Amino acid sequence: MNELAGWHEEKRSAWLYRVISDAESGTVRQILFLELAGAAERQAEIWAGTMRNKGIEPPLSYIPDLRTKLVAVLVRKLGPRALRAVLAAMKVRGMSIYNPANHVMPISLEQVGRRHKNMGGGNLRAAVFGVNDGLVSNASLIMGVAGASGQSAMIMLSGIAGLLAGAFSMAAGEYLSVKSQREMYEYQIGLERDELKEYPDEEAAELALIFQAKGLEREEARRLSKKLIADPDHALDTLTREELGLNPEELGSPWGAALFSFFSFATGAMVPLLPFLATTGAPALFFSMGATAVALFAVGATLSLFTGRHALSGGLRMLAIGAAAGGATYLIGKALGVTLG
Repeated sequence: MNELAGWHEEKRSAWLYRVISDAESGTVRQILFLELAGAAERQAEIWAGTMRNKGIEPPLSYIPDLRTKLVAVLVRKLGPRALRAVLAAMKVRGMSIYNPANHVMPISLEQVGRRHKNMGGGNLRAAVFGVNDGLVSNASLIMGVAGASGQSAMIMLSGIAGLLAGAFSMAAGEYLSVKSQREMYEYQIGLERDELKEYPDEEAAELALIFQAKGLEREEARRLSKKLIADPDHALDTLTREELGLNPEELGSPWGAALFSFFSFATGAMVPLLPFLATTGAPALFFSMGATAVALFAVGATLSLFTGRHALSGGLRMLAIGAAAGGATYLIGKALGVTLG
């Protein structure tokens, strides 16, 4: 890492730590972030010393940039918890204490950084929403075209175009989203790796402060953090988890997310289209409406697993929303068909 860049990173962190400490006034976290600010200042001095050794004079003072000032305003207004993802991206450590799932006191080296495996609930939820998006959007498109023109060939062509356009759009958006997120995470992990090499004792001190915030006694926290830092690989993994709140094993695959999004959307979009591949005219439209209604109810009932609602009410609500969207586009298509015809 460039020495000047390292100095700026640490100074910015120290400045933000003080803002967070003020926002946490009266809580035990206030002291934690004040101490983290002091640790960041000491690390900035290390970078300054390195610059002086190379004949480079470090800046006289730190002036926060516009982005940092904006984040500070938001922290004061909304609180650090709401901004934890943004703060973590700006190299502010300890954000994992705001995640209830991670706020567990470690009592041994083996427990540090341990997390329960994700059992796929997030993927299931994403799949259901992807299917729902494809289902509602393509059913609405087909109903709109059916209202404007009763020609089965036109409806089928529009449905296929809607399926492909929507699926590729969803896939491209998901790819860019996960790719950008992964690049940010890899950058943060790279910073931790560099700093672990540059000043391991200071990193151990920061980690000890975070362990204290999770409930460990001061001496036990220091002992545990020093033991961790002695193993570079284990240390980097733990620093990534405990300071940044990231799981290095679950950064996400851009291509995997894109394909997953593509097929989820396409699966939903195929439902209202299938009847037109088997028959034509009014029967195809009625079969399409029936298949869409069943699928909407099923999606709504499945979503109740995540919302806690009763499956019947969840299914009926989704059916009503889909029916309203389809009915509206049908009427609009009908009006446009008459006007343009």
